[in-house]
Formats: sequence, structure tokens, C-alpha cells
Amino acid sequence: MNEITTIAKDIYYVGVSDSDIRTFDIIMKTANGTTYNAYLIKTDEGVIILDTVKEEFAELFFEKIEALCSYDEIRYIVMHHLEPDHSGALPELVRRAKNVKIFVSPLATNMLKSITHSDTMDFEVVSTGKVLECGEKRLRFLSTPNLHWPETMSSYLEDEKILFSGDIFGSHYYDDRLFDDLVGDFDYAFKYYYDHIMRPFKSDVLNALKLYKELDIDIVATLHGPIIRSNPQKYIALYDQWSTKSQRSGGKKIVSIFYVTSYKNTKLMAQKIYEGIESIEGVIANIYDLSALDEPSMLNILEESTGILIGAPTINGDLPRPAWELLSCMMLLEKRGKVGGSFGSYGWSGEAPEMIFERMRGLNFRVPIEPLKVKLIPTQEELRLCYDFGVEFGEIVMGKMVEITL
Repeated sequence: MNEITTIAKDIYYVGVSDSDIRTFDIIMKTANGTTYNAYLIKTDEGVIILDTVKEEFAELFFEKIEALCSYDEIRYIVMHHLEPDHSGALPELVRRAKNVKIFVSPLATNMLKSITHSDTMDFEVVSTGKVLECGEKRLRFLSTPNLHWPETMSSYLEDEKILFSGDIFGSHYYDDRLFDDLVGDFDYAFKYYYDHIMRPFKSDVLNALKLYKELDIDIVATLHGPIIRSNPQKYIALYDQWSTKSQRSGGKKIVSIFYVTSYKNTKLMAQKIYEGIESIEGVIANIYDLSALDEPSMLNILEESTGILIGAPTINGDLPRPAWELLSCMMLLEKRGKVGGSFGSYGWSGEAPEMIFERMRGLNFRVPIEPLKVKLIPTQEELRLCYDFGVEFGEIVMGKMVEITL
């Protein structure tokens, strides 16, 4: 899309499309391509640029700017997010617009210097409550960290009622008609983007929504995908719904036990651990065979669980694939406050429970109990140890403090 699109009076889209990309950031499929959205605001005192584009598309970005203004007219640059797909053209823009001032969040300072390779640029750190006044325009800044990097922020153009949201409410979805009421059905891309980008930061999403609810929003100008103007409250409500924790447990803590088993030995351990957890008041335990779960089901179960236990045998000195798949999808999970643990049977070397333990610790779970291992078929005494393991894990989920020594 090469033409310049008007968003509102004196507000223009100067972003670019990447229609051929099919994988974004390694993990995301982009069947329709994506866009790198950027915006230009004209005022009677100069021009404001909001974000830039991926470096390889910089010349098209500059062509659009040059069609609207001279570089001498650019007074301010607002960087909502410094990931390379939004800051790639920033160093060259700063070189061309020599008298510009940049606005970033407090956590963006070092990144800004690294990206621009300059210690002499004019920049200002802003947070919620700070307002940029340029001519007749008032741009209010909003602190919205971790959506999805620590330095992200949003801004709100007051009279025009436009939320420049940053990455939140985005979609990896390219359609040259640009606006949500003109493009094709992008609902699947909107949800897919949430699940893979924002889902791990649900608490931060809810904090941002509290700020947005104070605003009268007519347009959400995103950094990826369609600009939302037909019913922005629909999409804000979806984020609220997806980020609000389920109350289906009636206030009790949920512990989910996942296992994969070859000869039912790890399954026997899982069942005894389940019994131990169930004996603790205030906890609901559930048990799942990993061989019968797909990723969406895993994520939904993980999401509502305070405690997560994974059991697996050791096969050829390694962890079986279903357990690795469960661990890999945990990067899409908000892990704050979650307790983890591992167990499993083995025949020779028995590395699998430690592999699970270390991976969960690396993912910032609290893992306060050493892995439980049983050689081959668990004896009655070992099954009693499994029961006790479940009791202790349930007590920890309910607040018992234990420190592991390794």
C-alpha cells in the first residue's frame, strides 16, 4: 500500500505493509502478512511522528513523510515501542530531522541510545499524566509496560479521541483497505495475536485497560494490522474478557497434573500425587494424560492453574516429546504466582524430572520441591512417598513456605 491514508483531519497513516511475510518473530504464522503502522500528525506549530517502520521498508516510509512535510517541520517523535519492526527507520529519521525531540517511556532510555548510536539526541522520558502540546493538538501519554516489552507505552490524542495503542490490540493481518470496517474478517488474527503476544502479560493488560476506560476512544491506531474505528469497545472488551481470570473454581486453588507414561509407572505416581493434593482443603486437583491434549487445551488448563506438576519417564536419556511440547507452550502463559514441580519413573538414568524442573525454573515458576523419581515400578512405600509429595505440594499452593536446597 503506497498511498497515504488520512485517519482524521491532519492525521495520516505513514506505515508500510509486509504482505509476503509468513512467519513473524519465529513463533507466529502470518497467513495474510502484516503491517508496520506509523502515523504523522500535522499541527500549526510543526509535525509529530508516531513510531517508525522496519528498516528494510524505510525508504517507503520516508517517501510518505516527504509527501506530507519537510524534515525541518518535524518537531517530535513519539516511540511507543522500540522493537526493531517499529524502530528500524528511527536512526535515519533522526539524522534527517535534525532538530527533533523524542519521547519514550522511562525504561526505553538505554535502548534508545543503542538503537540511534547517539548520546547527544534530544529526548524526554514520559509517563502517565504527561501531555505533549503542539499547536492545537494535545497528546496524553499513558504508561503501559510489558505490552509486550517493558518499555512499551500508549498515547491518546484528546480532541480526536484516538488511542495510539502500541502493540496492544494489534493483528498480524495485511489488507490494503486498512480500517477494520473495510478489511476482511480478521477476528482469527486478532485472537491469535493476543494468544501469542499478550496472553503472558494478562495482569499488565488489565492495568492498561483501567487507563483506557477513563478515555473516550473513537479510534484505536495500532502498530500492526487494521486500525480499529467501527467499534473499538468491542475489541477492548475482548481483551478484558480474555485477560480476566476464570472464577469457575469457586475460589479454590487449582492444581493440574500432567503426565506421559510408557508402562503406566509414571501414571501410577500421578494418581497417588493427585490423591495427596486432593486431601488438602481449598485445592482442586486435576489429572491429564499429555498424549490426549492439544496446545489450545493445554494453555487453557495451564492458565487457570496455580500449581502445575509434570510427570514423565526418561527415554534414551531425554524427556518424551509430549512433555517438551507442554513446556514449550508455557512461554505463552502468564506465570506470576504459579508453582511448579516434576516427577517420573525411569529405568536407567532418570534425567527427565530434572529437565522439567530446570525448564520450569527457567520460566520463572516457583519450584520449591525437588523432583520425585522412582526406578521402574513404584513400590507401595514409593507410592506413599508420592502421596506425601502431593500433600506437600498442595500445602505450598495454599501458602506454606518452603525453600529448596540444591
